[in-house]
Amino acid sequence: MERLMSGDFDVKAKHSSEEALQKWRKLCGVVKNPKRRFRFTANLSKRYEAAAMRKTNQEKLRIAVLVSKAAFQFIQGVSPSDYNVPAEVKAAGFDICADELGSIVESHDVKKLKFHGGVTGVSQKLCTSVIDGLTTADSDLLNRRQEIYGINKFAESQPRSFWLFVWEALQDMTLMILGVCAFVSLIVGIATEGWLEGAHDGLGIVASILLVVFVTATSDYRQSLQFRDLDTEKKKITIQVTRNGFRQKLSIYDLLPGDIVHLSIGDQVPADGLFVSGFSVLIDESSLTGESEPVTVNSESAFMLSGTKVQDGSCKMMVATVGMRTQWGKLMATLSEGGDDETPLQVKLNGVATIIGKIGLFFAVVTFAVLVQGLFSHKWQAGTYFRWSGDDALEMLEYFAIAVTIVVVAVPEGLPLAVTLSLAFAMKKMMNDKALVRHLAACETMGSATTICSDKTGTLTTNHMTVVKTCICMNVKVVDQPTDAASLVSEMPVSAVKLLLQSIFNNTGGEVGVNKDGKREILGTPTETALLEFGLSLSGDFQEERQAVKLVKVEPFNSTKKRMGVVVELHEGGLRAHTKGASEIVLAACDKVINSNGDIVPLDEESINLLTGTIDQFASEALRTLCLAYMELEGGFSPENPMPVSGYTCIGIVGIKDPVRPGVKESVAVCRSAGITVRMVTGDNINTAKAIARECGILTDDGIAIEGPDFREKSLEELLQLVPKIQVMARSSPLDKHTLVKHLRTTFGEVVAVTGDGTNDAPALHEADIGLAMGIAGTEVAKESADVIILDDNFSTIVTVAKWGRSVYINIQKFVQFQLTVNVVALIVNFSSACLTGSAPLTAVQLLWVNMIMDTLGALALATEPPNDELMKRSPVGRKGNFISNVMWRNILGQSLYQFMIFNEISSREMEEIDVFKGILDNYVFVAVIGGTVLSQIIIVEFLGTFANTTPLTFAQWFLSVFIGFLGMPIAAGLKKIPV
Repeated sequence: MERLMSGDFDVKAKHSSEEALQKWRKLCGVVKNPKRRFRFTANLSKRYEAAAMRKTNQEKLRIAVLVSKAAFQFIQGVSPSDYNVPAEVKAAGFDICADELGSIVESHDVKKLKFHGGVTGVSQKLCTSVIDGLTTADSDLLNRRQEIYGINKFAESQPRSFWLFVWEALQDMTLMILGVCAFVSLIVGIATEGWLEGAHDGLGIVASILLVVFVTATSDYRQSLQFRDLDTEKKKITIQVTRNGFRQKLSIYDLLPGDIVHLSIGDQVPADGLFVSGFSVLIDESSLTGESEPVTVNSESAFMLSGTKVQDGSCKMMVATVGMRTQWGKLMATLSEGGDDETPLQVKLNGVATIIGKIGLFFAVVTFAVLVQGLFSHKWQAGTYFRWSGDDALEMLEYFAIAVTIVVVAVPEGLPLAVTLSLAFAMKKMMNDKALVRHLAACETMGSATTICSDKTGTLTTNHMTVVKTCICMNVKVVDQPTDAASLVSEMPVSAVKLLLQSIFNNTGGEVGVNKDGKREILGTPTETALLEFGLSLSGDFQEERQAVKLVKVEPFNSTKKRMGVVVELHEGGLRAHTKGASEIVLAACDKVINSNGDIVPLDEESINLLTGTIDQFASEALRTLCLAYMELEGGFSPENPMPVSGYTCIGIVGIKDPVRPGVKESVAVCRSAGITVRMVTGDNINTAKAIARECGILTDDGIAIEGPDFREKSLEELLQLVPKIQVMARSSPLDKHTLVKHLRTTFGEVVAVTGDGTNDAPALHEADIGLAMGIAGTEVAKESADVIILDDNFSTIVTVAKWGRSVYINIQKFVQFQLTVNVVALIVNFSSACLTGSAPLTAVQLLWVNMIMDTLGALALATEPPNDELMKRSPVGRKGNFISNVMWRNILGQSLYQFMIFNEISSREMEEIDVFKGILDNYVFVAVIGGTVLSQIIIVEFLGTFANTTPLTFAQWFLSVFIGFLGMPIAAGLKKIPV
């Protein structure tokens, strides 16, 4: 079966081809209800429509932008026609309407923008400020703004009602056939035996069908609500905005025209807007226009469209249009959600269901033929071959209903649905555990993970950074106490202090402001925050330093260059460049240094040795090191030119403490016991990386720590020997990370999970089997490439994801074991009895009840078991593991010889453990399903005899039945002793 699955169903956990998705669906020939089976997976036809629509819209937008740009060259002398402000807009207190704003941005209309006074003019007409943003003190004005310009939300499809799920559940071919049988049975029965006696069988089947339909619809409806909740969570994006004069975080859904939004590398533009100020901004518009070439945005070309990504630089943007008026909103309105691709387990179990369905169909046809042959033989012997009564017709109908019901029972439709149910349950619970699953398959794949390539900063460490050591003007100083900064200033030359503060407060992506409570607030990355706090402790003034110079050029930090820089124009004249970044890289760009007297001296060998020794010393103490440097630009500088790469003067080195997160060491130990190898991949100094890795328990005596540049130079033969032993990779570039992941996946067959937070991590996240993006430090580009978002950036959460992944996998195995056992027994009982006695012991009503217990209710009970710590003490399944294991075949075949419904469901809770009651009360769903099943069974036997063809039992008979059933549990325990 496994070989057949791998041969026919080549659907992967990620990036499956459309051909593969189409192929396996066509192979599912015997399907009870295609609408149910494929409900929570991608609608391929809608996906094709969406892709075609997207392409058309992209082409329209691209042509519109190109035409408008070309047209501007010919209409320089033409003034735009006078614009009249609509009365309702004027009455609301504004001087420009939403349509006019939309046409300016959408058409890239430079002339219209100039007509309205540029960005500043538009801001005044919107009653906002490009410096302080919107004022929300006047709630009436805020409400009027929302009424005139709309809110930043996209129109969503209406949620499906419960009755639609009932309607879809009714569209099961076999249930429809049974419904027809019930109708005919009612007509014939009432005609021959009267209303009460003749209606029993037909009404019994109808009642069973309705029960199955409503239980099925309820289960599917609950799943749809869970998926909808998760879909809402996926769209929650926060962005930094200036409102009421201070910078703050807001949801993108709260944005309004006039808001001033701060954007940097990796951010998604949240609405259509106009560039206010910024540096080196490159925008990737491929999602809208299909053009792969990035677009430069500046004060001349100030138009920014929602849904596009900031590829480089940083800027402030004024929101112009929001929601359905934006380009992205218009695109979204025309598209249907393509949905998630199928997970490998869903595919595999659909295959199993199809194979068993075909076997069941064969059994059903043979059973029907045997029963009909028996009836004909009986009539032949009785000499009534040519005389047919209503009873004979009813008997023939009953045989047909039994044959159809055998197909109902045989096709284990619960298998693929159990995966969806288990994944939906796990995704909801993982949300509570700070992990947001973006793709269904990630839950399942994480259970098979054999290696985790983890980032260091923020994942293994707290990401709460402080400067604790410095080496400025060639003097090493500890600054971990509040009084240390004051003594550092007193020991430093005044000129050096001035240079240091200028570097810290100007060469930064962070900001020091005042929040709404009037308290000082530092915004920026943890590294920037640590440096700004250090600058403030040296009695520096952020605003004063920023106003003392004029920013000419900003080169933001990226993980390829591993440094950032600015060029500033000094008040006294002249230009100065500041740079900071990875210590070894920045120090290598320096040829001078400031000494203890404040003099600039050449960087000789002795000085280099002192500084590199300091860097190594800081790094060995697990400190992150940054080097700060500057240079005077004597020959002038054009903002279009790149910043110099050498000739700098070293100001000093700072050592930043980033403590290891509590619980990381224990989580790494859990991974090791679970057979999962943890590797650290970081851009930090190798000594810092090794110190942290040892503290976390990642780097062992037999492991290797390597730097990215060394890794790049290795030949393929060397990599084959090296890769399995690598535990730490420091100073790695995004390409190094991608190469490592690719080798682990393809060459060594590992199932790889990768964490990342930056835009440059996107290729590795995309390449990995499971991409894990950081929810706090992660950029929108990284999150979009990931399968799971770790909301608290904590390594322990990644281990929780692995545990839930294993839980999903093992829960589905439990359910498969339980359902296949029931399938085998139900088929054998009815088939063998029909062949031997000429009658089927289980009627259509009874088989439908059995089907509901083992299908929807069985899935509900066994697919929602929470994970336990024992799951992390066994080896991962990996890429090659068989889903239906030898242990499962042992239990299925052994229990099939002797099993009874209810107790086998309990025995199925554990496949190898003897104590199946352990933790049973923790799963209230399981207890509720079992309790409901027992109660229903008693009601059916004792009170529904006429409908269900049952006879009430005495107390002794009940005791005997339960005792015989209970024997299935010790038999299950005995089977578990058989070695596999």
